[in-house]
Order: sequence, then structure tokens, then C-alpha cells
Amino acid sequence: MIFLRYILFPVVPVYYLVTWLRNRLYDLGIKKSTAYDFPVICVGNLSVGGTGKTPMIEYLVTLLKDDFLVATLSRGYKRKTEGFQLANKDATAESIGDEPFQFYNKFKNDILVAVDANRTNGIKQLRSIDDQPEVILLDDAFQHRKVKAGFNILLTTYSNPYFKDVVLPTGNLREPRSGSKRANIIVITKCPNDLSDAERDAILKKIAPETNQHVFFSSISYSNNVISSNMTKSIEALEDFTLVTGIANATPLVNFLSEKELRFEHLNFKDHHEFSKQDIVELNKKELIVTTEKDFMRLKQYESLQDKLFYLPISVVINDTEKMNGLIRDFVKTKL
Repeated sequence: MIFLRYILFPVVPVYYLVTWLRNRLYDLGIKKSTAYDFPVICVGNLSVGGTGKTPMIEYLVTLLKDDFLVATLSRGYKRKTEGFQLANKDATAESIGDEPFQFYNKFKNDILVAVDANRTNGIKQLRSIDDQPEVILLDDAFQHRKVKAGFNILLTTYSNPYFKDVVLPTGNLREPRSGSKRANIIVITKCPNDLSDAERDAILKKIAPETNQHVFFSSISYSNNVISSNMTKSIEALEDFTLVTGIANATPLVNFLSEKELRFEHLNFKDHHEFSKQDIVELNKKELIVTTEKDFMRLKQYESLQDKLFYLPISVVINDTEKMNGLIRDFVKTKL
């Protein structure tokens, strides 16, 4: 795969030019974007792969849900339905996608969860319901330029920041690095807990943020417990188990569990893996399974796994929570 990417390097300038031109047409107003007079916050990235969008959306939900009626809007990647869908008690990972299903399960009494590949239509549909949301959070919509979000949060990982990358197909960037200038906030995600001030300064120098941009650093905080559909266990109490992951980068999770000196085998599937019947047959042979919350949403439907399937919750820790929360709250208040 890596060799193929290098072979395709001559395509990089073509991809760069096409995506740059598309953005330029939007910037000049030749291609039209829809702006809104209420708070629309976009969380996205420049690269393919996992940068931590799901926990960031959950961070924003937790920040805003007690004071405002919040809705999340995702495209519903790999769902089996089409068009606009508003999550309800009959929703599944197949009907709305695994990440939105995770949002719904965690916050169903507090927020609205919707999916639509056409974000403009999704926003229109959300605002047409009787109990319309005051704030809409767009999940993975940074390149969806037909919607002009009032506030953009751009995520990039510590291990593979966008300023060290190139566009597809040789690199991982969906668009040129210059796209970062659209962000109000840039968050370097999945940082080590011991990140030094000197290293932060070096990263800031590479990013060279505009005067209106703010840069934050975040890390992952893992829970001390794993959770199933009907019980909770301490991580320290786990003995031999099977770790099942279907995410873009499982390395931080594997490192965390290894540092705990836990004994486990790791079944590592590709991101958004659709578990087959044979996969479930094999998993049924395992005595104890620990997985991510996103994978748990896809696997919990299988009754045969109910008593052995647990997920490890995670949360986002921001280096300057007060400042970041203040910026987001100030934006919401000025738009309402």
C-alpha cells in the first residue's frame, strides 16, 4: 500500500490543484455556501483517518447541552439508509452509522442526533421540527463547503500533523494545508501527557496561526473501568482478554493497556469494520472482549456477546479548558 502511494506521487499535483481550485471558488463566492444566523459549529480535519472527531463532538455536547438545545449532524458513514434520518428509539448503527448511534446512546435524553449526507438539507430539516435545535454541531464537515459554519474546529494528531503531510494519494490530506486557515480553533489531538512547553512552542511555530486563530493541545483520558450493557468492571480486575478494535489508529489504546501490564490478544480490524457472521462466530469463542465505544455500538446487537463484551470509555482533556470553553460559549451567545 505504501509503495503504491509513492508510485501515485505524480497524481499529487493534480489532486492538489483540483482541491485548491474548489476551495478558491468558494472563497471568492463563485461557488455558493449557505451561512446561518444561528450557531453552527463544524468539527473536522484535513486528513483521512482518525483525529478524534467523535470525542470532540462529545466534549462540545457536554459543554453546551445544559444551556442550549443541541443537535449533532453527521453524514452517517456506512449506514444502510439514505437521506435525512433523526435518531429515535428504533435507531441502530446500521440505520444512522456507528458514531451518531454512539451520540444517541450517550445523550439521547439531552440532544437531537441526525444524519444526512447533504448537510444543507440536514440543517433545514432540523430547523423545521417543532422543538428546533439552537446549536447544531457538524461532525466531519470541514470539506463540506456548501455549508458555511460560523465556527470551525480543526483537529490534527500529534503523531501525524497536517503540516508534515501532503495531499492524497501519496499523503493523507483531503485538501492542501492552506485549508487550515478556515479554522477558528486548531486542536493538536492525542498528545502525550508529558508534552513539554518547548515541544508545544515548536508545533505552534510550524502551524503559524493567524491572529484570529487559537491553538490548543489535547490528550486522551481513559476510564478506570470497562462497561458492558449491564455491568461495570475495573480495568485492574481484568485478566486475559481479547481487545477488538475497528478504528483508524488503535496504537494509543494498545499502549495504554500494555502500560497497565494487562494480558490480552489484539484483533485489529480496519476503521468502520462491518463485522461478518464469521467474525461473530470467532468472537463467540472468546471468554472476555474489550473494545472501543464505537465498536461496541456495532457489536452489542449480538445477544451471544452480551455477557462478555465491554468497552473502555475515553474523554478529551484540553490544555486550556477555560479559554477554549470561553471561545465556544462566546460564539454561541453572539449568534443567539
